[in-house]
Amino acid sequence: MLQKIQTYWNNHPEKRAIVYRFLRFGIVGIIASGIHYGVYALLILLHQDANIAYTAGFVISLCCNYILTTYFTFRQNPNKRNVTGFIASHILNYFVEIALLNLFLWLGFSEWIAPILDMAIASFINFLVLQFAFLYKRA
Repeated sequence: MLQKIQTYWNNHPEKRAIVYRFLRFGIVGIIASGIHYGVYALLILLHQDANIAYTAGFVISLCCNYILTTYFTFRQNPNKRNVTGFIASHILNYFVEIALLNLFLWLGFSEWIAPILDMAIASFINFLVLQFAFLYKRA
């Protein structure tokens, strides 16, 4: 069985590329989420509204996330198309995240836990949208 898996893995470089890209995406996501949550937590400690704190963290992490996603995850150079796709996907993602944040707060989760749950759910959606933005080739 292990031999079959290894043979499949070795004979399908396109599948390996997707797995490695997803792993790199995860690493970048952890870094960006750490920045996002760090800014959020700092502003919560300074008694800022959760929505404002979340938005500030989102914007700051967005800049770092774009650089890491472009160079590390997708191994490309910045260009008009991928920056447009990146920003568009993150605007969409922001609305999903802010809605989830407010849902979790409304359900009674603490300001400390709600954004963690929120980011976990939104990350998968974001990967799918970003993969399309970076890898879709127009005819």
